[in-house]
Amino acid sequence: MSVAVCLLVYGFIIAVLAPSALPRLARGGAAPRFALTAWLTALGSTVLAWVGALTTLTVDVVRHRVHHMSQAVMDDCVTQLHDAAVGQYGGATQVGLFILTGLAALASAFWFVRIGHSLWQARRTTFSHARMARIAGRHNSELGAVVLDVDHPAAYCVAGKPHTIVVTRGVLTALDDRHIDAVLAHERAHLDGRHHLLLALTRGLATALPRIRLFAVGAAEVARLLEILADDAAVRVHGRATVLRALLTVSDMSEGPAEAMGATGIGLTGRVARLAAPTDRTARRRSRLTLGAATATAALTAVAALLLAAAETAVCLPISS
Repeated sequence: MSVAVCLLVYGFIIAVLAPSALPRLARGGAAPRFALTAWLTALGSTVLAWVGALTTLTVDVVRHRVHHMSQAVMDDCVTQLHDAAVGQYGGATQVGLFILTGLAALASAFWFVRIGHSLWQARRTTFSHARMARIAGRHNSELGAVVLDVDHPAAYCVAGKPHTIVVTRGVLTALDDRHIDAVLAHERAHLDGRHHLLLALTRGLATALPRIRLFAVGAAEVARLLEILADDAAVRVHGRATVLRALLTVSDMSEGPAEAMGATGIGLTGRVARLAAPTDRTARRRSRLTLGAATATAALTAVAALLLAAAETAVCLPISS
């Protein structure tokens, strides 16, 4: 029981603090990899904490109800849970405990099914779009992309078998060779980094738990940071000025379908400002230290919650009869 309490409290604290604190720490994109790691740590540790708390509570109730373990080998918290499960505090308490545990288990199962369905739906949609793009367009071996013969400008990538980068004739008309290469490098960075997997997972969490701000904000921030990382990958190959010019030229272009990742999509204004006025080394170092400390704090707190509970130092008062 004390393990479940510690994990629930930890998850609640992260869910409350992270949506407000992390965007401020990651503002400006000075350290996008550190910011991405911090967000993934916050999201992952919160989910694991809540799942672990529910699992611990369910196992304790079932185990103590079925096997009637001796109170001599249980700490105060588990003893009280056992007594309630076997009816020592009255039938109403016993029934309420089992109803609560059952509802929590059903809610958890529904949540996992919803996440799984969201991931499967996203995979099916992206694979279908990639296949249709290859059918409708023509593969350009020099570009390593599928070209659609439409004037409407768009450039994006979609996961599939194989992954596909899609550009339209409108893009090829608007950009010169250097800028086209910069846009394609951005899209290749998404595919090489498997960014679509992180997007699918974080968007799946936000879809499954839409009322919890942590997951909604986290999904948006992860998407923004992935675009910044793709920008940086293109900059390393083609230079900051070329990538900036390409983004400015295509700033009015469509970002592609919802399941795609496009160079002109999320957070374009901030990304252009970041490329136009890069942060200095001191600011980058400060951001890395701050975000690294936040990530370490979140991860170590989760471990500490488990260790403190295992050592029976978590506070859990016995129920008076």
